[in-house]
Amino acid sequence: MFGFGQRINPNRSFLFVSKVLGRFLPIRPSVMGNAFDLLARQIPADIPGPVLFIGIAEAGIGLGAGVHRRFRELTGRGDAIYICSTRHDLKLPLLCEFEEEHSHAPRHLLHEPCEARLRDLVHGATGLVLVDDEASTGKTFANIFAALPAKIRLKLKHTVLLTLTDWSEGAARAEITGTVSEATIVSGRYSWTPRGDFTAATPQVPYCDRPKRPEVCPDVARDWARLGVVDHLQGLNANAADDGITLVLGTGEHVWQPFLLAERLEKEGAEVFYSSVTRSPLSKGHAIGSVLSFSDNYGGTVPHYLYNVDPALYSKIILCSETGPENVCASLMSALGDPIVLSDVEGE
Repeated sequence: MFGFGQRINPNRSFLFVSKVLGRFLPIRPSVMGNAFDLLARQIPADIPGPVLFIGIAEAGIGLGAGVHRRFRELTGRGDAIYICSTRHDLKLPLLCEFEEEHSHAPRHLLHEPCEARLRDLVHGATGLVLVDDEASTGKTFANIFAALPAKIRLKLKHTVLLTLTDWSEGAARAEITGTVSEATIVSGRYSWTPRGDFTAATPQVPYCDRPKRPEVCPDVARDWARLGVVDHLQGLNANAADDGITLVLGTGEHVWQPFLLAERLEKEGAEVFYSSVTRSPLSKGHAIGSVLSFSDNYGGTVPHYLYNVDPALYSKIILCSETGPENVCASLMSALGDPIVLSDVEGE
């Protein structure tokens, strides 16, 4: 289910590296789907509705979408809406913002849906499912619950805290009103004791050339989970390799549509693995076998990373981006051997 990694982050220097998330290690889409199913079945089918699913960026976005989709398939319910937090300011009204203190990028934004039908589901919610890849202390779940507008928070009757791995021992329960339950695949406890005699220098972020470029904001007209979704429709199309293995890569918060593409290709009989680019800085070692650093395709100054990907293992690599191909870092393209860039821009 997981291994360990070393964060390049003074706030928390370790990471539980999920092997089934599709973020730090390439994985078959069907294995991710099994995780979605295991978790969705732990959410009460009769949880009070409307039900608001919130995926926490970056790691919880694809996981939350997958669990939401599977919950709807299992229950047939049409009153469940999914929305994810983001680090991108879409210049639209916010539901709230909250902090993830231990993160490399602590500020999260949760935007108000634009469609009236989706807004009604959010503001009428009586069930809540908060989704992240893991819970170490439960603090992020408590923070997002407290940040929700009072007119939403006070209506909630049942909250589910959903993770792949949960080490928090129910710590968030005391901060959340109403009925609270957990859904997880592995739970336990951990302790962390820094070595008092450890004098080595703090790990450095791998260098990459980051030329100053205009920042690119995600296209609101084509946005998906940041503004809420009920139905999961596939929007990307490409073919798998004629022989050999295909790797589909998402980028940053743009992970669900790339996953749907990888899933379809696998169901059609291709040998496919899925992973994604992330802005989480980790040192090489432990569960992190290789690190590639490159510039942000959104034009920012935050470096991005790709872990545990050996391009030589794949006959075809499909890199999915919600920005145009011209925004993708040239060093990433070169390192991947000039992959196919599939852009979710203007219907490309």
